Amino acid sequence: MIAKHKFGACLPTFGSCADRYCLSGYGPARSMDQMLKRATQVPGLDGLELVGNWHVNDRNIRTVAKKFKDRGLKICMLVPDLWTQAKWGRGSIAAPDAKTRRMGVDEIKKVMDWAAELGCPYVDVWPGQDGYDYYFQADYVAVWEWMREALAECMDHNRQVRMLVEYKPREPRTHCFVRSAASALLLVRDLERVGVLLDVGHSLQGGENVAEAAALLASHGKLDYLHLNDNYGSWDDDMMVGAVHLPAYLELVYWLKRVNYRGWLTLDIFPYREDGIPAAVECRKWMESFIKAVDRVGLPAFDEAIRFADATRASALVRKALAAR
Repeated sequence: MIAKHKFGACLPTFGSCADRYCLSGYGPARSMDQMLKRATQVPGLDGLELVGNWHVNDRNIRTVAKKFKDRGLKICMLVPDLWTQAKWGRGSIAAPDAKTRRMGVDEIKKVMDWAAELGCPYVDVWPGQDGYDYYFQADYVAVWEWMREALAECMDHNRQVRMLVEYKPREPRTHCFVRSAASALLLVRDLERVGVLLDVGHSLQGGENVAEAAALLASHGKLDYLHLNDNYGSWDDDMMVGAVHLPAYLELVYWLKRVNYRGWLTLDIFPYREDGIPAAVECRKWMESFIKAVDRVGLPAFDEAIRFADATRASALVRKALAAR
């Protein structure tokens, strides 16, 4: 199945990977050229995801386009930076201040135009600062109207680019407004040219069954893009694929096949203390292993277990699928 998809990674996978404890990063600082060189050492990598103003701006856009073309890489996604600047501290497209909401909309539109110029098909809106930390801090009715209005306006801004919304239960806010597959679907279901980005780690952090989330979004035509990573369920650790959730990934792959998903499979991992190149290679190999495992058992066998809600049969199939060969 992976041959039928584009396999990508977020560019910081190949950088120094800083966190709030080690602000300089756990590896040497690397330029975009150095990160791109490292990315090309991952077999089968088709493209990279970039963040607006971090990696692309009005001054360097033509240079960035040439760098990618020269290396045979696609830009699979651009992400407006709506979370790292102090001005977004109380929100972006759902901020209580109307001027801040307008700045958020303008930022998304700007990045959409960059994406169109670069031939990038998607812009990912992650409203990470749109949420609350305390009781009586948010107008729970108004924020949904503000977000829908913002997305609807941006949707019509540049029809060469499809806009996606990425959900996450918490961080940087203790409660994010768009926190689950269901809430993301509720937000975008009537917006024709807006889809959803499903981040496996965000889904796991929120206590979802990620395969169920994928099936829900796909059943409404909104499963457009996947971020692949793993965690222990309590935090968005951005670990390597398959580090923790083997059966969950197996079921996810089954459902991706069942709903005929053909979108990008993009790594959103932060190998803080690991080398990003072998980490990315290992993630790709795990996805290939999950795909082969589902194929080895066959969709009809899983279909039958599901039809009868037979847990013991399902357990036997998972064990068969994961048996080493």
